[in-house]
Amino acid sequence: MPTRNAQARWTGPLKTGSGELKTGSGLISGAYSFPSRFEDGSGTTPEELIAAAHAGCYAMAFSALLGEAGHTPDHIDAEARVTLSEVDGKPTITKVHLEVSGSVPGLDAAGFQEQAEVAKAFCPVSRALAGVEITLEVVA
Repeated sequence: MPTRNAQARWTGPLKTGSGELKTGSGLISGAYSFPSRFEDGSGTTPEELIAAAHAGCYAMAFSALLGEAGHTPDHIDAEARVTLSEVDGKPTITKVHLEVSGSVPGLDAAGFQEQAEVAKAFCPVSRALAGVEITLEVVA
């Protein structure tokens, strides 16, 4: 399996400096700053990129498991919300909340819920974030 990469450059002091993030493919890039990360300033954040990675990974993992169970989804919609909190005086990712909905012909609500839970544990990003509380909500 391939190795993926991304780059970041930070210029200046923490509170007044600025940074730029970009993925190796060049498809995702964005500016970030202290205000965008710790306040309500504009720009991206590393946590936002983790949320995007987790939502994308989870949707694919869910689709893979559904396929193995003989179900082809019309669509899976996943959202991830990453919480950054202060723990012992240090900024720490403390929680990821996944929200999922979708359309899977031939699968009832209980089956969807069951497969959604399995996908949470199967997703490689979920496994990478094993030390973080990950919650799941299935939305009808």
